[in-house]
Parts: sequence; structure tokens; C-alpha cells
Amino acid sequence: MKLRIPPVLVVIVAGLLIWVISRYVPFPSLAIPGRDLVAASLAAVGAVVVALGVASFNRASTTVDPLHPEQASALVVTGIYRLTRNPMYLGFAIVLLAWAVYLSAWPALVVVVAYLAYISRFQIEPEEKALEARFGAAFQDYKRSVRRWL
Repeated sequence: MKLRIPPVLVVIVAGLLIWVISRYVPFPSLAIPGRDLVAASLAAVGAVVVALGVASFNRASTTVDPLHPEQASALVVTGIYRLTRNPMYLGFAIVLLAWAVYLSAWPALVVVVAYLAYISRFQIEPEEKALEARFGAAFQDYKRSVRRWL
């Protein structure tokens, strides 16, 4: 399967869907104590997770281009990659969750779940096939020892 849609575009579309749901879908209000603080904290955690993923790739001098994982020059297994195989996608999911919390749009949580499902199927699975073809047993060992998300 060829990767065609940049994951950042998927995040933007998901964020817009969350906004549309918050604005146009009627649902009972859910008061979240400290909503702004919770949302800001989640957004900060998500941004840090993404940044740590990018920094690990930069330290390894390998590509961060999600549409061409076959061009990876190194298998990154250190830093945040010891905890999750997909910190950038995980961080984006946390930011989407923060956006839904900020907008108090609990029905929009289905968008976060849909994002996770879409990214798993149409981004991560093809990436993993490319990395397995490129790095063989080393990637298989890494895949067995580190979870996809957390």
C-alpha cells in the first residue's frame, strides 16, 4: 500500500471534524472542572511527545518523511522510541484529545478513535512493512519489544 496522505493533514482534518461536531452537533453539556488547564496540559504533553519523536529522528540523521519510510537510514529505538513505536502519531492523538476537551465536545472523542484507527491501518502498517523490508530482524525484534502506542 502506498502512503499518500500526509499524517499532519489527517490531524488537521480530524481537528476540523472535532470543531464541526462541537459547533453543529447537539449534545448534552458536560462540565469539565478545570477544562482549560486539562486541555492545555494534554496539548503540552502531546506537543512534547511529537517533539521528542522528531528530535530522536534528527539525532539519528534519518528522514521524518512519513510518506517515504523506505528512505530511513537508521532504525530509531532510543529515547522516546523505547516507550512507543509511534510517538509522533501518539502525540498528535493527545493533541486531538486536548482539542476535544477544550471544546467540551465529548461526542467528538469518536474522531480521536477514528484517527487512531485510520493512522494504524493506513499509515503505521505500511510504514512497518517498509521498515521490516529495510531493517529485517532488527525491526522485528524492536516490534516485539516495544508497543505500537504505549
